[in-house]
Amino acid sequence: MSSLGPRRLRRDGIRELVRSVSIAPSDLIAPVFVDATIDAPAPIASMPGQQRLPVDAVPAEVGRLTDVGIGGVLLFGIPSSKDATGSRADASDGVIQEALAAVGSTPMVMMTDVCLCEYTDHGHCGVLADDDAPQAMTVDNDQTLPRLASIAISHAEAGADVVAPSAMADGMVGAIRRGLDDAGHAPVSILSYAVKFHSSFYGPFRDAADGAPRFGDRRQYQMDPQTPSSIDREVRLDIEEGADMLIVKPAMAYLDVVAQVASTVDVPIAAYNVSGEYAMVHAAAQQGWIDATAAALETVIGMRRAGASMIITYHAETIAAALG
Repeated sequence: MSSLGPRRLRRDGIRELVRSVSIAPSDLIAPVFVDATIDAPAPIASMPGQQRLPVDAVPAEVGRLTDVGIGGVLLFGIPSSKDATGSRADASDGVIQEALAAVGSTPMVMMTDVCLCEYTDHGHCGVLADDDAPQAMTVDNDQTLPRLASIAISHAEAGADVVAPSAMADGMVGAIRRGLDDAGHAPVSILSYAVKFHSSFYGPFRDAADGAPRFGDRRQYQMDPQTPSSIDREVRLDIEEGADMLIVKPAMAYLDVVAQVASTVDVPIAAYNVSGEYAMVHAAAQQGWIDATAAALETVIGMRRAGASMIITYHAETIAAALG
């Protein structure tokens, strides 16, 4: 008898037939940076192939991503001006609000990031704590909640299908859900950054979105990678408050967390393949060390295998093209 065993199933044709993990363009969400201060697309040096877009270029970008089958677009805004409370974040003529209005009716699922870091002059994700508050508590949690709710409502009014709060403020999902419902936007979904770790992989994003903190860091409100015991509590609280879907961010170094969350909850899970992960692939590819497209595809397959229902990735268009 032949010694061949599992190898029989790796022949071309059979290999594809027995696969249990699939990936399609509709599983992918493409981040898009919209910049109110520019008139033409501007390349992002730390993220090869990515660019900031002016508002009037967003409809064509959404149309192009729709044509290749991408499932959703996640908008991030760079405002015309910044201040201590991020007042441009929920302005009716804000950059995200105008981008959504410019896109108008579309089959694409339009998602928006709900945070303050791109809009505040200090670069933190909420309203700063008073001077007499403990120094470690950089952001005032309770003052931040109504700001996040107001931003989410303004995005919904401009046409967002899904709002994605990323500030990691306690109670943010509940505040946003109540705000949306009271404003008549009950159909708008919440994709919560429920499990967002303090990470070194966010550097290129902060360059792209001009959202780096001007002092300190975000470890006081983002999760500690060495404290996995907090994961279940964060997830449970967000679901109880009304989250429809959850994000685990970053993804590559946290596939164990993706698997843990996906196996314990009954809501869809998004893995966020973040900017630093994207930049590493392109840096290696530029040296000729790896094939960027093959590495990107293998990366998102790993996230799907871990249990992610959808993947937010800057590789979205490249992967869609590779999948045909």
